[in-house]
Amino acid sequence: MQRTEISTYGEFGLIKHLTEKFKIENNSTLKGVGDDAAVLSYENRKVLVTTDLLLEGIHFDLVYVPLMHLGYKAAIVNFSDIYAMNGEPKQITVSIGVSKRFSVEDLDQFYAGIEMACKKYGVDLIGGDTSASLTGLAISITCIGEGEEGKIVYRNGARENDLICVTGDLGSAYMGLQLLEREKMVFSGNEEAQPDFEEKDYILQRQLKPEARKDIVELLREKGVLPTSMMDISDGLSSELMHICSQSNVGCRVYEDKIPINYQAVVMAEELNMNIVTAALNGGEDYELLFTASMVDYEKILTMEGVAIVGHITKPAHGLQLVGREGEEIELRAQGWNSLNE
Repeated sequence: MQRTEISTYGEFGLIKHLTEKFKIENNSTLKGVGDDAAVLSYENRKVLVTTDLLLEGIHFDLVYVPLMHLGYKAAIVNFSDIYAMNGEPKQITVSIGVSKRFSVEDLDQFYAGIEMACKKYGVDLIGGDTSASLTGLAISITCIGEGEEGKIVYRNGARENDLICVTGDLGSAYMGLQLLEREKMVFSGNEEAQPDFEEKDYILQRQLKPEARKDIVELLREKGVLPTSMMDISDGLSSELMHICSQSNVGCRVYEDKIPINYQAVVMAEELNMNIVTAALNGGEDYELLFTASMVDYEKILTMEGVAIVGHITKPAHGLQLVGREGEEIELRAQGWNSLNE
């Protein structure tokens, strides 16, 4: 396989090589890559901005994460933050720090994943930076989106008796990660070993190639439902609920038997002797949406495929409670992943 050293191109030549395939798709992008700064124009819209930092060895492991998948996921996690504000992602900047162990072909794979995500979600790459790194691969992506006046959804709008809703299923990405870590350990002890991924395709995809829930945001608009609060589930349902309840000054009751869980995740948890509900509450990286909605929208939400009502908002004095299958109440705690604890 051909290997081209990054130094062959130089910084500006490398940026041109990696970005020249990206095409502008949004009218709000007046000028993208190629000048000292991008030029954007948003008329009568609010601008949403989010940024994410991913570090090798902390946020991802290249032993089992293909670079194309990493590029796709790095873009998606930023798109997800914009959708969680009921907005639409429009542009991204991508900055990377790379060590000499990476070739131009490696970076081509990474940017191919970003390009795939941008094409699928209609987002423009408008700039970024490259730098040498002594500690592996570092990725910083900033995403810019737009939101309609009066329709942007924050975390602080949940009110007593609101419905608590989640999209998709929870815990699958975490169980996919546990599977990959298990097979990595097997491989490290025997390099001849072949990974056992049979009938585990769904949880692997949820970990390696998640999707942002653009479809749900569009469905909410179509149904005329404006959530009272919303955020994406990156650190686990418990952690995200605590954010919403804290910022809205409310409590909540979530019902264990209402939490949507995929069958493959259940099987994987049983294999590893883990509690799947704990994984669903605290695993993270699902990039599903958690939102609250007024009771008046109950009938509309019932008709929405891919949305589950898992509980309701209470007075703050009632605290944050998980109601078990036998009716027992357990205080919710944020045990989601935190890179600062690593």
